[in-house]
Amino acid sequence: MTSMRAGKARTAFESMEQGTDLQVRLLRAATPADVAAILLEGDPRLRTPGARVLWSTRWPRNIVSHPPGRSDAAAVLASIDAVAEHRAGDGATGSIRVLHDDGDMTVAVLHCPANCPPTPELVGTRLRETLAMQRMQESVAGLEQAEKLQRSLYAIADMAGSDLDMPDMLRGLHRIVADLMYAENFYIALYDRERDSLRFLYFADVVDDQDLSPDEEVPLARIERGLTWYLTRDRRPLMGSTDELRQQVSGPLRLHGADSSDWLGVPMLREGEVHGAVVVQSYQGRRCYTTADMSLLAFVAEHILTALERKRSQAELEQRVIERTQQLESANLELRREVTERERGERLQAALYRVAALTSLEESSESFYRHVHAIVGELINAKNFYIALLSEDGSTVSFPYVADDHERDWSARSYGRGLTEYVLRTARPQLVDLERAQALLVAGEIDAGMMGAPTLVWLGAPLLSTEGPIGVVAVQSYEAGDVYDERDAELLTFVSYQIASSLQRRRAAELLRQANAELEHRVEERTHELREQIAVREQIEAQLQHQVMHDALTGLPNRIYLRDRIERAIARLRRDPKHGFGLLYIDVDRFKVVNDSLGHVAGDEVLREVARRLAACVREPDAVARLAGDEFVILLEYVQLPESACKVAQRVLRSLQPRLQAANRDLQISASVGIAIANANNSDISADRLLHDADVALYRAKSAGRNRFVVFDDAMHQTAMGVLDMEQSLRDAIAGDEFVPYFQPLVRLADETVVGYEALLRWQHPQRGVLCPGDFLKVAEDSGLIEAIDWRMFRLALEGSRDLTRDGSFVTLNVSPRLFQHDDFDRRLLDLTTEVGFDPARLRLEVTEGTLLGDPEAVVAILRRLRDANVEAALDDFGTGYSSLGHVHHFPLKMIKIDRSFITPFAAGVAPRSSAVIEAILALGHALGIEIVAEGIETEYQRAALTAMGCVYGQGYLFARPQPAEHWLRAKD
Repeated sequence: MTSMRAGKARTAFESMEQGTDLQVRLLRAATPADVAAILLEGDPRLRTPGARVLWSTRWPRNIVSHPPGRSDAAAVLASIDAVAEHRAGDGATGSIRVLHDDGDMTVAVLHCPANCPPTPELVGTRLRETLAMQRMQESVAGLEQAEKLQRSLYAIADMAGSDLDMPDMLRGLHRIVADLMYAENFYIALYDRERDSLRFLYFADVVDDQDLSPDEEVPLARIERGLTWYLTRDRRPLMGSTDELRQQVSGPLRLHGADSSDWLGVPMLREGEVHGAVVVQSYQGRRCYTTADMSLLAFVAEHILTALERKRSQAELEQRVIERTQQLESANLELRREVTERERGERLQAALYRVAALTSLEESSESFYRHVHAIVGELINAKNFYIALLSEDGSTVSFPYVADDHERDWSARSYGRGLTEYVLRTARPQLVDLERAQALLVAGEIDAGMMGAPTLVWLGAPLLSTEGPIGVVAVQSYEAGDVYDERDAELLTFVSYQIASSLQRRRAAELLRQANAELEHRVEERTHELREQIAVREQIEAQLQHQVMHDALTGLPNRIYLRDRIERAIARLRRDPKHGFGLLYIDVDRFKVVNDSLGHVAGDEVLREVARRLAACVREPDAVARLAGDEFVILLEYVQLPESACKVAQRVLRSLQPRLQAANRDLQISASVGIAIANANNSDISADRLLHDADVALYRAKSAGRNRFVVFDDAMHQTAMGVLDMEQSLRDAIAGDEFVPYFQPLVRLADETVVGYEALLRWQHPQRGVLCPGDFLKVAEDSGLIEAIDWRMFRLALEGSRDLTRDGSFVTLNVSPRLFQHDDFDRRLLDLTTEVGFDPARLRLEVTEGTLLGDPEAVVAILRRLRDANVEAALDDFGTGYSSLGHVHHFPLKMIKIDRSFITPFAAGVAPRSSAVIEAILALGHALGIEIVAEGIETEYQRAALTAMGCVYGQGYLFARPQPAEHWLRAKD
């Protein structure tokens, strides 16, 4: 007894010592790997092959295992499932124990081949501490990288605004990129879209010795199918070794220059257009670049493009400044030459302004002429000065103003042959000295005695009007020292223009006074006429405005009028939250059938009658509008609750129930209604938002079976936003290559021998894990992304099944109907098999009944060309579409897959209807030589029943679930 007590005491003491030793070792552990090593080495039950600890700070990504290199895909997937079950409250499986889970992304699990033994609580605590420390270190590293990137971007911006020349700036950009990643080999190329060429602004390479001048244009044709060519054409980044790059480009790859071990290039994009490329590469024989480097380089490339554009704009601006400076210097020289002339012109201009100002003064003609004389005297010698005027009939010449030292008689005279008349005849200024006077006398232009002996020089200029000369202004000299020249003639001519203008204004003023009386009478008459014209125009404008704001067919307000009313209702709601309103979006059900069968005239009759009935359902100030086709909208003013709008919707549906006449036929029509309510709860309300919400509700009503109404709510909004988020996630998934193929075997029912595999699409979502097509396929089809996903799936499936089909089996690919709309689908698919190295004879395409019946002739042509190339076709989900057994023989089919809806009833016993359908399909297949495969087999009873009916092949969870290709390759080994 004493011995037993001593043994128990020794065991307790040893446990205490072991616990203390475990605490000390755990305190010394600095990383999750240290804690995992202590756990696995300290417990003998865990010293078995396959025992490991898995952890991650970004669960379920970046999972790390200890011991290193001992984790596999199955263990990782099992751990992910176990954590999900643990979070759901289902507990962990016996072979997996959750050591730590913060409910977010920090997780650690213990994986054992058999049941996991209990682990000390200290291990989980220390794992939590080391994982928290690791997560903090990762955050610090990320912040350091972000700070480094920010400094680099600041440096790029500083370079763009500095006075560095282009080569120095490019070398600086190289240094900045080299600080962020390995960039010993680096080049920048700018793309000219109009010339379809590249200019390698900067090229640094330790291996490639190409001499690429920055000023040299390299046509893209010279480097066709090269990596830089694909960057420009495909407009997406490329990264990896040469073999990896061949899988990424959209066609065959040709190397131009030295071959690198690792290559990374990104296009420089601006609003979706390629403006160039930035490339780094390595010849060190190891992997240098990661997807993080790709994202970083793409981000930096945008700033490099901005810096290059700014530098180029700066250079262009400097060149324009130089050219403008040269132009200004030439203009300055010209201005200097004009200074002297302008100074004289300024004096003349001042005189002309003073003369012009005189015309606005209310003074007598004598005073006006005297002031003109004084102004002319400041410009030239005008001691002897006179102004002569020609009578309106041109018979006499009068002299209203004269200042002369010798001549005394200035009475009016008949039009004769004097110097004044000579200027009037020629309508040009005349400078006459004694010699010129003698010549004019001999020529008969003037009479003797018209120029007296005292006059030595005479200068006269005509006073011109729009109808010809009306007078003359003249100066003359009687002394030998006072002479005139051509400049004086020019000055006097300018003054004559102002004098003539003044005289014309005075005459015009008189004529204006005479015309005013007559004008007042005519204005009264014209005013009466204009009033009548304005009334007619207002009527026409009102009619035009009504036509612009209303529908020509139904007479209802149109979209423009409706939007104006909605905007006003929104403004009223913002002023007073109690003034809510509602929209009813109405669409006539199956209206296209009426148009297609009875014609557009009958369709118009239906629309007019619908418009009339809708208008009878509302009262002022509510409005009914026609948007387009068979779409109508009712605006309900002053609606706060959906119930009020629902009553109107019910009234609308009842109003359409009575039959109507169109094209001599009685027609029964109905409509679907979507309702949206605007009230004080809508913070970001707008006309487009309300119409969209009502349209979403209308779509829900049609989906629910038509002839009903649906009120828009937050759930519909969230659904619409979810579709948008899913579409963006799909685009990111395509760019991130997140789609993977899974394979499910097709077996011979008799012995479960695998005869082929169906390739099934899976999405390796970063947060949600592996997603099946049902979670995203409809959004992919509606957004048009399905084609890109299909072609990526085809490539991955063919690459992954090359080894699976070496034993003579085949693989089937599911093809969306959209691909058969392209006539070159078969050629492109065969080119892909050649590129991947897949035997076409091992390939079968699964198509649905809807695909076959969409455009039968085109589909048959493509399938026959594929059969000629040894690619067979299989009809998937047979019995769920619109085709019948009689249609099958028209198509070149190798296989028919019976839909699982006919197989499922056998799980509960004999299903007579399903048996009849299956036996008919089997009989058809045997008659046409077509293989029949039953889908969805999950029980032995279903298998036995199908075997008894003569079905040879099957597929379903009874035999295997879809798995990656690696799983089936290991199973074969």
